Amino acid sequence: MTVHDDTRAGRGSGESAANSATDSGAETVDDSSLPPWNDPALPASHRVSALIAAMTLEEKIAQLYGVWVGASNDGGEVAPHQHDMDDHIDLDVLLPHGLGQLTRPFGSAPVDAAVGARSLQRTQERIVRSNRFGIPAVAHEECLAGFAAWGATAYPVPLSWGATFDPELIERLAGHIGRDLRSVGVHQGLAPVLDVVRDARWGRVEETIGEDPYLVGTVASAYVRGLEGAGIVATLKHFVGYSASKAGRNLAPVSVGSRELADVLLPPFEMAVREAGVRSVMHAYTDIDGVPSAADASLLTGLLRDTWGFEGTVVADYFGIAFLRLLHGVAETWADAAGAALAAGVDVELPTVKTFGAPLVEAVRSGSVDEALVDRALERVLRQKLELGLLDAGWSAVPSALRTSDDSPRATSTDAHSAAGTREAGTVDLDPPENRALAREIAERAIVLVKNDGILPLASARRIAILGPNADEPLAVLGCYSFPAHVGVQHPELPVGIALPTLVDALGAEFPEAELVVVRGTGVDDFDRSGFDRAAEAARSADVVLLALGDRAGLFGRGTSGEGCDAESLRLPGAQQDLLDLALASGTPVVVTLLAGRPYALGSAVDEAAAIVQTFFPGEEGTGALAGVLSGRVNPSGRLPVSVPRSPGAQPSTYLAATLAGPTEVSNIDPTAAYPFGHGLSYSAFEWSNVEVGVGVGVGASASTSVPTDGTIRLSVEVRNVSERPGTDVVQVYLHDPVADVVRPVQRLIAFARVELDAGATARVHVDLPADLTSFTGRDGQRIIDTGDLVIGFGHSSGDIPLTVPVRLTGERRVVDHTRALHADIRVAPAAVSVSAPTPAPEPDAG
Repeated sequence: MTVHDDTRAGRGSGESAANSATDSGAETVDDSSLPPWNDPALPASHRVSALIAAMTLEEKIAQLYGVWVGASNDGGEVAPHQHDMDDHIDLDVLLPHGLGQLTRPFGSAPVDAAVGARSLQRTQERIVRSNRFGIPAVAHEECLAGFAAWGATAYPVPLSWGATFDPELIERLAGHIGRDLRSVGVHQGLAPVLDVVRDARWGRVEETIGEDPYLVGTVASAYVRGLEGAGIVATLKHFVGYSASKAGRNLAPVSVGSRELADVLLPPFEMAVREAGVRSVMHAYTDIDGVPSAADASLLTGLLRDTWGFEGTVVADYFGIAFLRLLHGVAETWADAAGAALAAGVDVELPTVKTFGAPLVEAVRSGSVDEALVDRALERVLRQKLELGLLDAGWSAVPSALRTSDDSPRATSTDAHSAAGTREAGTVDLDPPENRALAREIAERAIVLVKNDGILPLASARRIAILGPNADEPLAVLGCYSFPAHVGVQHPELPVGIALPTLVDALGAEFPEAELVVVRGTGVDDFDRSGFDRAAEAARSADVVLLALGDRAGLFGRGTSGEGCDAESLRLPGAQQDLLDLALASGTPVVVTLLAGRPYALGSAVDEAAAIVQTFFPGEEGTGALAGVLSGRVNPSGRLPVSVPRSPGAQPSTYLAATLAGPTEVSNIDPTAAYPFGHGLSYSAFEWSNVEVGVGVGVGASASTSVPTDGTIRLSVEVRNVSERPGTDVVQVYLHDPVADVVRPVQRLIAFARVELDAGATARVHVDLPADLTSFTGRDGQRIIDTGDLVIGFGHSSGDIPLTVPVRLTGERRVVDHTRALHADIRVAPAAVSVSAPTPAPEPDAG
């Protein structure tokens, strides 16, 4: 796309209503002569309605689209089908009508943060001067694994968030990201992703939180709270079904039943809408059973707004409205696409104006689109701008990062060199020490020790052979939506902008006395075996082999993981499996480390490797965290958010499946995972015992409890650290429904808790489970709580559930709705002496 403008895209520093008075830089003004829409003393509804009444049709519609200044299809695409939207945009023509959004002012090209913030300020000032109401634009950015800007902290990807099983930690992460966004003038972040993994071949698995809807919803909601708490509008994506595309292909059709939609794909979004205070939702690209999400009024209005009560804005995924014509074939003209999306409930066209501009204006004037639909979307957009302080008199375009202590603007250099990837010392630091410390903490908690025959922690290895394509590759820790992988790779002449120590660097620091022999062996996906002989020799002569395997993040086929980088199978890319087999054949103990965006089948390593350590793109501090786990400085506590397959071809497969999805006598394919969802080891050892139902009532192997369908199941279990070092266990609570109205998953996660214990310490995990958590979608499409027998299990993973409690739900079958309870009350407390003698733990249930 070509844009005529002398400045880079900018973004305003409007803040949340709660903080606009102290943090927006607004000047004190005389309210007596203010237009009603600028008067903060008036009710919001009055301000918004007065502004709408004063606007022309062109001014109304201008608030419903964004522009992407500086975007171009020269040098590669940043977004899908960007070249199809290569329209001439003249800001001198557009801006007098106003502008709704500015797209990715920091995330489209390498720009120093201070220079970008100043450029953004000037662009906002131009926008305000150009329209007669003085309304700034909302500026949005990607923030999936950190602020996607040059020089900003690159945190672990969302799949690593899921591996932490630690929502509070992820809420802190989002708070840090939100403060960085806000400091330079960003208002909206396009995160988190709430898609539930259904097929690990899908390239965007790294962007998800896992394969379980409860884990996804809980962690994503925490991220929303952190981002919104920092004054940034969070955006749920992709609503809904994107991850269930056929064969794991990006943007492929989705054919899910209503029950899978209701019980697997929708719950994370419902949780975030109901509980997290999210203010924006992005529609999915895909269609479900032939109806594109961007044109689905039952989804975007009926469910999201009328049922769940969402009051924020619905934004288009990039070019998604135009795709109604280009890809889905449900619109004949751009005006048809605009009208269908607007009627369905899409409020803002992103990333740039295509259908909501002149085509929509003409459609409204001709009567083919009702102006009331424009006003409906406009009311939501303006209300959000009001909440951000953008309609307040005296609003200042100067972001907080550019203000001095007395609120006066800070001078910055804006020469071309500083705008092209050279940081101005002492100005705006988007990667401060506190960010890196948090990135390290998340990476350490997300690393999963998958297998260990006792070789880890490494103690006295004198010679370590480090083999594999990710051993000495700085970008191996970064996901597709990190700035260096997303945009920076298109500017190889510029520095990366952040420190990215390689695994070799980190191991050298962690094992200073060891001799490290580094042999790449092969590339990530180039099938080059020319380094195999050197790798074999290095392996044979070493005390231990560390294999660094996995992915290269990229876009649209330029990587092995990421958007548009789907996999035909879950075999390791390129010749990496052959390198792994070569190392195993050396006779030297092999530790497999994975820096990847999805799980891979590891072949003979499952049985023959001495250890397997899984990371999911652990961010800029990831290699140090990984080295710490290998040395034992860090005690691993991560758990698999997705199952690791045994076979590379048994897809799609997920733990959240019915009996017939497992091994059967009528198929020769066994899809059983090598390592199931929730699995993870520690250097500490834990024992679980003394399961109790209610207060002080021991549960034996034949004991059971009855609870009404509107009641609460109260359980607890004792956890003891029986090792000599502090550690963290993760107690997972699963539900098994042996006989139900419809086919149900064999196991389903309904609660979890991290339990941190000193050596020898004991704690009791108390779980109060509302019967609402047992609900599912019945045959008639209603969500029900059925009577009958259930089994509640305390599990180390979905495949290892050593303690179970039979429960019987009694009374009447209940129909529940969106007001039902979504969480258990789970608490960790010091263990107390039981009032009854301990009884043997129940045997594992057959389910």
